[in-house]
Amino acid sequence: MANGPTADSLKSARTVHNITYIRQMLSELREVAETENADMLCYLIEMAYLEAGDVLAGQRPLRVVKSQ
Repeated sequence: MANGPTADSLKSARTVHNITYIRQMLSELREVAETENADMLCYLIEMAYLEAGDVLAGQRPLRVVKSQ
């Protein structure tokens, strides 16, 4: 009898999908900001884009501060 996906694996797959989507949207937003010569926005969006990539690669946790 095969076991179905666990709640944790579904949450993990959904999280990966969501972070991937966020990263894609950040890429598009950076293009818009670049077109408008919005240097600070480009920088901040690029930092968020890199952070999303690090999360997807497992190099950074999703949360920095632990819940109490």
